[in-house]
Amino acid sequence: VQLQAFGGGLVQAGDSLRLSCVASGRTLSTYVVGWFRQAPGKEREFVAAVRRSQGTTYYADSVKGRFTISRDNAKNTVYLQMNSLKPEDTAVYYCAADMHTILSAIRDIRAYDNWGQGTQVTVSS
Repeated sequence: VQLQAFGGGLVQAGDSLRLSCVASGRTLSTYVVGWFRQAPGKEREFVAAVRRSQGTTYYADSVKGRFTISRDNAKNTVYLQMNSLKPEDTAVYYCAADMHTILSAIRDIRAYDNWGQGTQVTVSS
C-alpha cells in the first residue's frame, strides 16, 4: 500500500487542523493505521492509531482529548483531527500502516512497514 499524508500547515495555538492519510494500491480498511510525529532534534513518536476491525482507537497521553483518529473506508483514507493545537505539537506528521501490527505493538514505530512522506504542522504561540 502507498500512503500520502496531507493537510499540514502553519496555525496559531488553539486552532485546528485535519490531516489526511490517503492510500492507494490496497484497501486501507484491512490495515492498522497509525499517526506518528517527529519534532526537530527528537525521535519519532506515536500520536494515534486505529485498528482494523472494530476501529478501536489509541492515543498518546499528550494528545488525548484533543486529537481524533478516524477512518473513511469509502475514500480509503484515515484522518487525524487535531484541535486545541499547542506549540509543542509542532512536528512533521507521518501516517503508517501495517496488516500485521499486534495490539501490544500498536504504539511502536517498528511495527509498521508502510509509511507516507510526512506533512509539516507548525503551531505558533
